[in-house]
This record gives sequence, C-alpha cells and structure tokens, in this order.
Amino acid sequence: RIAFEKLTELDYKGTTYYTVKNLTLFECQGWCREEPECQAASYSFVVNPMIPVQETLCQLQNETSASNPSAVPQRSVNLYYMVKMQIRSDNVCLRPWAFERVPNKMIRGLDNALIYTSTKEACLAACLNEHRFTCRSAEYNYVTLQCHLSDSDHRSTGQYVQFVDAQGVDYFENLCIKGNAACKGNRNFQVPRIGVADDKVAQYAGLHYYVDKELQVTSDAACKLACEIENEFLCRSFLYRGPPLGNSYNCQLFHLDHFSLPDGPSTYLNAERPLIDNGERIGTYYENVCERSLAGSLQDSLPIVFDSAEDSSINNLTRADVNCDRTGTCYDVSVNCKDTRIAIQVRTNKPFNGRIYALGRSETCNNDIQNSDLFRLDLTMNGQDCNTQSVIGVYTNTVVLQHHSIVMTKADKIYKVKCTYDMSSKNITFGMMPIRDPEMISITSAPEAPPPRIRIVDSRGHEVETVRIGDKLTFRIEIPEDTPYGIFARSCVAMAKDSKSTFQIIDDEGCPVDPTIFPAFTPDGNALQSVYEAFRFTESYGVIFQCNVKYCLGPCEPAVCDWGHESIESWGRRKRSVAANETTEAEEDMTLSQEILTVTIMEQCPTKTSVMALGVTCALMVLIYISTIFCYYMKKWLSPRKDLA
Repeated sequence: RIAFEKLTELDYKGTTYYTVKNLTLFECQGWCREEPECQAASYSFVVNPMIPVQETLCQLQNETSASNPSAVPQRSVNLYYMVKMQIRSDNVCLRPWAFERVPNKMIRGLDNALIYTSTKEACLAACLNEHRFTCRSAEYNYVTLQCHLSDSDHRSTGQYVQFVDAQGVDYFENLCIKGNAACKGNRNFQVPRIGVADDKVAQYAGLHYYVDKELQVTSDAACKLACEIENEFLCRSFLYRGPPLGNSYNCQLFHLDHFSLPDGPSTYLNAERPLIDNGERIGTYYENVCERSLAGSLQDSLPIVFDSAEDSSINNLTRADVNCDRTGTCYDVSVNCKDTRIAIQVRTNKPFNGRIYALGRSETCNNDIQNSDLFRLDLTMNGQDCNTQSVIGVYTNTVVLQHHSIVMTKADKIYKVKCTYDMSSKNITFGMMPIRDPEMISITSAPEAPPPRIRIVDSRGHEVETVRIGDKLTFRIEIPEDTPYGIFARSCVAMAKDSKSTFQIIDDEGCPVDPTIFPAFTPDGNALQSVYEAFRFTESYGVIFQCNVKYCLGPCEPAVCDWGHESIESWGRRKRSVAANETTEAEEDMTLSQEILTVTIMEQCPTKTSVMALGVTCALMVLIYISTIFCYYMKKWLSPRKDLA
C-alpha cells in the first residue's frame, strides 16, 4: 500500500515536474498520492504575520535522492519533505504520513526486537504488523540490514532513552498509532520546561508551526480534549490563544513539538521575534508529555526484551552448551558442500517450530518448520537469493534458526557456515561455528541496462539507408534478448535533415499521433516495432527519427490510446499500474536517433501536343526518305547510257 514518510525542515535534491501555490499541507500530500509519477513532495511556506493565511508552495518531484541512504539532506526552515513508499501491510493508516523519519539518528538501547530485512520498507511493515507490543519506533541500518523495533520513542521518559548520532542508520517514528497509545505510560499535556521563556515558545509555534487544524473553543481544557481525540493526524501539541473573541479561532492543533525539530529546544532560542506586531494574542503552548505510570515504573526504567519460558528439564549441561538455547532445545547442525549449493541439515532433541533462513535474505531463502526435529535448508551458491559470498573457492553464509515467524529473540541461534573448494576435488572441507554477533556483509547489485538501438528494415529484414516514398518499412527499437529489462518509447519525432521541420509521430504519453502515417508500437520479443510507409519532408530528402526510450524491470505493459471511436494498445509507454511493486521504471532515460534517405522517382507522361509533334516529325522524315529514293532512281533512269566502242 502507498504510505509516506515525512521529514521536518530537511530537504533532498530532486526533479520537480509540477509546482502549485497556496495548497494546504494535506492537499499537497494527497496530490502526490494520486499522481503515479510523483515520488516525493516538498511543501514550504513563507512566514508573514501581516496576512491571515500562510503563503505556501507545493513541489511534486518524479525523482528524489531521499531513497539513497548516502544522500545528505539540506536544512530548510518551514519546509516538510514527504517521500512516497510502498509498504506491504494491511495496517497502513489513512493519515497523510505513516512515519516521521530522522536521518542518521537512533535510540541507544530499548530494542524490543531485532530482525533482518532486505529493505527499509520491509522493516517499517514489520513495525506496523507487530502485535506483541506497540511498535512506536523503528531503526534501520542500511549496512547491516538490521531492523530494530521498540515500544519507546525519543519522547519516552527514563535514563536509558538516548537519541544519538548513528551514521548509516535512520530513525522512524510510527505515526499510525492512536493518540491514547502515543505514550508507554500516561499521556498528558503541559507547558514544556525546556529552558526557554514560555511566551517565546508560544510565539514561535504560532508563527512557524504548520497549523493542522483550527477551531473555536471555550477553554484550554476543550482545546486539550480536541488534541487528545484527534484522529486525522497524531496531535502532539496545541496553542490556546485565550477566551473566544467573535468568530475567530482560538485553538490551533499541531502534529509537531520540540522533539520534531532538528535543533530541538535550541530552535526557540535562536529564533528572532517578528519585527512587526500584528496585535494578535500569543496564547499558551502545550505539548504532549509521556509520564511514567506507577504500575510500570520498574519496567519502564529498563530495556524490555522477549523472555522465553524455560523448560524445567534443562540441566547445567544444556545451559553451558553453545548449541542449546534457553528453552532446552539443542541443535545438531551439519553442512554438506554440493557442487551448486550448500545443504544445511538440522537435527533437534525436541520438535522445533519456527524458521530457518539465510541472514539478510529471510524473504527469498527460507524454510518454515512446523513441529519437526529434522529439517534442512539449501543455500544457492550463485545469485542473490541466499546472499552466499565467495572468495577464491571459499563460500560462506550465515544461517538463522528463529522461533518466531517475524522477530528474533535471545532464544534464537545464528551459525556461520563455510565450504572450501579446489580444482581437483569438491566437497573438500567445511567449517561450522555458532556466532552471537555475525559480521554483516552489505551487497548491492543491479543488472546493467543495455543500450538500445534503432534499426529500419525492409520487408526482407535487411537494414536500409535509402528508400522510396511508399516503401513498406519496419521501425525497430532493440535491446539484447538476454536482459531482464523491457523497454517503452515515447516523445518520438521525425525531423528534416536540416532540422527546419519536425513532425511528432509518438506523443509524450506514448500514443501514435496519426496511426495512418506511423502506427502504434507492438512488442517483438524484447524489441518494439512499428510497420509504416516511407515518407519525407517537402524540402528535405533526409529524415531523422528520434525517440525517448525508458526501461521497465520485466516486460512493459501497453497504454490504451484513443483514436477516433476506437481504442488501440501501444507499447510506447509503461502502463500506470495500481498494484504495488509490479513494475519498476528505471531512473534514467535514453534518446536515440536514426537517419534515412527517402528519394522520389519522377516518371512524367507525354502530352497530346508532344505526341502529335513527334508524329509529324516522323512523317516528314519518312517523306524526305521516300523523296530521296525517288529522285535517285529517276535521275538514274533519265540519264543516257554510254556505248562502249
């Protein structure tokens, strides 16, 4: 499902394709949600105390660097950055954003669960799906692929809550939880005690905080109640401006508090008071405060971990054995080094329920075990399915024996397995040892997208360079057959060689402009082709074709194009799909061009006048010829014969 993560006063580089002014924050986010091209939305507003409405700017981006863990965001005051995500969970809420993201931060300790996921989105889905405890925050390590789930956030009370810098780790706060579950203990609202004057904090909030909702109430208690029961967003603070005056609003609700700001309480200290006083009441500012409950004070003061019930049959021998866990289950793990895979076989002293999987590849290389004391897992040696590492004939991997289907606990076991091969014999040696804190190896791999090319061929499949008007040709855009990518084309134009004339044949949506001149693209294996009749421009024999080509991961689907009263399918572009994670569009596009020479053969028919003139000329020539012959013979006949002596 579509979900958003929000960053406060942090901005990432991206490609803006649409800008609109004076939208609300929720309208800007909703616009990005509905636009398939939109990958992120940047929302900013200008502080102007002299106008009743904030001047806002919403920028929709179809490319963003926020998905790159190494990208560094820029500080930007009065800006909210929202990134679109696809999360596989039925618990994604209908609120504008599901998580608040803080880059390169983490809570030290207080982890309830540690799991390994291949993506950040899988980690966030695990937080939303967690049912053993209320997952209030998650941390994802992009290097080790570790996902930490916690029922605490950096608002929780206690000496163990330390919000620290952590390069390569992002902190995510769950904003889908209900207001009454926002705190581990009791939730209350009070004036924040952060070492800054109350009126200065209230003035800053009224001027710089985005107002999520405004209403008129009779007292501060009513404003507090409105914040507590708010369901459209998680209300963290409110500003009560005093008793109602006329029809003006005196209660403002915010999703922000001083914890949400990158500089925390220092933000209020460094802020300048407005130069112009509009006479509006400053009011009193209240923030959400999590108080420690008396019943749970002892538990809240220490990190919470899963504790499995120990079997009474466990003796000191099994406690000391590194291959036995706290439940008394002992594991006999053996490794068989095959030519194309590593076979892991596990035998236990009691039936095992849970999972066995390759660390970091729990979704693609796993085996679910139900009440069995003998099971196995095959690790592929090639590809990324099981993440097997190889260095000069040594293949290694890390295997996890996990009781719970989602989370990892202290009762689970982690083994690093190794197979060593040489040229003369396979299955030479293997090593196996249990480890408690395995070293993680981060691997990122993507097949290189091959460059496409344009070919124009005749009916016999021969590539042509010079043709005549009306010749039937096939326009082909090709990539190799052994690639996982598919292609689609749009914004195709035909240009005269001197570039003075241009004719669009495929529009920006991937549909043919005039199918009678240049029909829609159809797939032919990994290639796209269109059969058309050769044409040329009036003032130029050379025709240059140029197309914009992009990639899909897998076959591209056609677009439905309207032509007259008919609908045709064109593979000129990727179809916008509603289903999540079906087709992935490559970040880069490529522009191709191809030139062809079109000639015209002139065959002029003779006119009636020219035919008559030719006939008269021929008749005169025949008459002259006959006259010449006649004169010759008459002269010979009339001349006297000479007598010989």
